[in-house]
Amino acid sequence: MDFSYCAYLVSVLFILCCYLLQVSVGIDTITSSHFIKDPETLISNDGNFTFGFFSPINSTNRYIGIWWKSQSTIIWVANRNQPLNDSNGIVTISEDGNIVVLNGKKQVIWSSNVSNIASNTSCQFSDFGNLVLLESTTGNTLWQSIQQPSDTLIPGMKLSINKRRGKNINLESWKSPSDPSVGNFSCSTVEHLHIIEVFVWNDTRPYWRSGPWNGGVFTGIQTMTVAYFFGFQAGDDGEGNTNIYYTIQNDEEFFMYHLNSQGKLEETWWDDEKKEMQVRWTNRESECDVYGICGAFARCHSLSSPICSCLRGFEPRNIHEWNIHNWTGGCVRRTPLQCERVNNKTTSTKEDGFLKLHMVKVPVFAEGLAVTPDICRSLCLENCSCLAYSHEAVIGCMTWTGNLLDIEQLENGGLDLYVRVAYAELDRRRNKTIIIVITVIVGTLMVVIFAYIIWRRASNHPGGSPEGFSSDNVIGEMSQVKLHELLIFDFEKLATATNNFHLSNKLGQGGFGPVYKGKLQDGREIAVKRLSRASGQGLEEFMNEVVVICKLQHRNLVRLLGCCIEGDEKMLMYEYMPNKSLDAFIFDPSKNKLLNWRTRYNIIEGIARGLLYLHRDSRLRIIHRDLKASNILLDDELNPKISDFGMARIFGGGEDQANTNRIVGT
Repeated sequence: MDFSYCAYLVSVLFILCCYLLQVSVGIDTITSSHFIKDPETLISNDGNFTFGFFSPINSTNRYIGIWWKSQSTIIWVANRNQPLNDSNGIVTISEDGNIVVLNGKKQVIWSSNVSNIASNTSCQFSDFGNLVLLESTTGNTLWQSIQQPSDTLIPGMKLSINKRRGKNINLESWKSPSDPSVGNFSCSTVEHLHIIEVFVWNDTRPYWRSGPWNGGVFTGIQTMTVAYFFGFQAGDDGEGNTNIYYTIQNDEEFFMYHLNSQGKLEETWWDDEKKEMQVRWTNRESECDVYGICGAFARCHSLSSPICSCLRGFEPRNIHEWNIHNWTGGCVRRTPLQCERVNNKTTSTKEDGFLKLHMVKVPVFAEGLAVTPDICRSLCLENCSCLAYSHEAVIGCMTWTGNLLDIEQLENGGLDLYVRVAYAELDRRRNKTIIIVITVIVGTLMVVIFAYIIWRRASNHPGGSPEGFSSDNVIGEMSQVKLHELLIFDFEKLATATNNFHLSNKLGQGGFGPVYKGKLQDGREIAVKRLSRASGQGLEEFMNEVVVICKLQHRNLVRLLGCCIEGDEKMLMYEYMPNKSLDAFIFDPSKNKLLNWRTRYNIIEGIARGLLYLHRDSRLRIIHRDLKASNILLDDELNPKISDFGMARIFGGGEDQANTNRIVGT
């Protein structure tokens, strides 16, 4: 081969390598001499984030944005209100040092808009999905996209408010899934007298709120998972900014908050198997999440029918509107307060008092004070304008002087709220309390007598059923413990639902007895637990499970639908769990592959939440005493539900330890 030709070939290859090297070095950087044009992109070093041109679904307009993994997950848009009408767009550094987007006519349609840039600049795209404008000589940051969120909050982004400068950093929804321009909904931080909350707004009207931040959780969000396991933080940064943000431990736990065009704030995470984002939490789980849906001095409870009810001591302002479920007029006080001011002192012939609401999202716009619970109560009582108070260990004392608005009853978490009422309402409440106490005492005595009779008869008839035992006895006993809401099923109805307890409908076998799948006439699927005569468990465990689980209500506890007691038959009816129990997945080589780490994490979290409710947040303090994989049932979405409360024990409200004379569990 001719030497000159070889030299020429080597030089061409050298130049080509240099060109390729230059391109690879600049793959995450834009300078005045190195720009990107449609459809070119910048990719973060870890490959997770992309910066470039895109078109939304059902749209031909072109936008510059940042997405995570897929263009279906746009997290930031630059020119959201000024789209490109063709594919001739360019992103470059302008003569004044700003990042700019140019259209085909070289007109600036978007700019980072930083003033007084004194030196050369460059634009770099980081591993955190952050587009950063840097001073080339000093490396100082002049502007970054993470400080100007669109409709999505990612780790490190902050919702911020600065009252001194009047500068807020909010999320703003898209107008529609096809139009990234600013829509009707926004999400922002609100600080009122040092109490921090998150609001979603519909234009200027409140649409949803989180409840006060207590340094660990937003107290009005009963399903807030992030605060317990990740780094959610809120507070003053020392520069006059009140910020809310969160961090994550690694990319495997990457999740984000997205405000969609319908005003829903959603916590989403990337499903690597489906290659798409999945919703793990939303702020609109029920009608009660709509701000102020029940009006003033009313409480919303999603599990009640109707969902709205006046606070104790109050009645509907307009009974006709209330009866047709138009609750916005709210409620008014039934009995006027006695409190009045004489010479700047509170006087009252019969002192007003407070009625307690347990586990609620407290009303909006509290006034905060750093005092003890007792002083908090006294200050409110002495101030005739104070209508309610609450106290939380970190937040301190909260008081309200205006309408009590947006109160929601929670099943988990929340705070206790004390509402001011007139003495007459307290007196009425005391009378009701006396009646209830007498009823409970009489009922308890009857239960004790009933249990004693059964014990005596059982001891006189070893190996057999106690004489005189009948379904009427058990149903009578159950009514004494206020189980009137439990449905009593006929044996014949359950036999029909389970095809006469056919073997093909058998779901499993436990210490209590066999469990069958059934289908009621209305189409509902149920699980029927039938007490076996050979079972080591009996009436005590049966009654214990009925009494315990009827008083509980939580998404991670299996729901008891009813029972059946006819002759020697004792059965319990539960909601049907299509995926059976956790042990069926863990110990089955083919099924355990379905439990990826995300699913396992969600199951563990759900079990922990159920236990937290049993041990701390329920009306009773309950120890399960037989928690195992076979007693964790899974619904159709693999959400866990704790079951089998036959061995459970109820503790006193102030009890944190107790002795037992009986060995229980597996």
